Amino acid sequence: MITHKTKYALKALVVLADEKAGEATALRIEEIADRSGAPKRFLEHILLDLKRAGLIGSRRGRRGGYELIKEPKRVSLAEVLRLIDGPLAPLTCLSRRAYQRCEDCKDEQTCRVRAVFGGFYATYILMIESLTLADLQEDARSIERVALPEPATGE
Repeated sequence: MITHKTKYALKALVVLADEKAGEATALRIEEIADRSGAPKRFLEHILLDLKRAGLIGSRRGRRGGYELIKEPKRVSLAEVLRLIDGPLAPLTCLSRRAYQRCEDCKDEQTCRVRAVFGGFYATYILMIESLTLADLQEDARSIERVALPEPATGE
């Protein structure tokens, strides 16, 4: 699961991408919070992380605020997930960017846990690395492409 922080980052980026496609004005934190539904106090830190990563820029002054400086189709969702939450791999021995050998593993080649999660992770990483901010901007009906389980009723 992605964290609330990542979800807020993605929602803020969608707001900035939509603004870039429309009037293309810089937005104040309060405006981004209002449009995205993300709490302002979280957004301050998130927007600084996104700015440091070169995804958004800021302007000072009366017409100041934040703006998306990359094209939405060039903003990888995997990049945002890694930026906010860290490595995507379910096990450190599967990570390409933060690899560490598992302390309790004698042989990675025969490790059954690694094999099962490795197969899942390979599929997941191919999918997530193909998605961009532009995909989030698309019509909400695109979720129908993926078969999602029905929510539990709490019985």
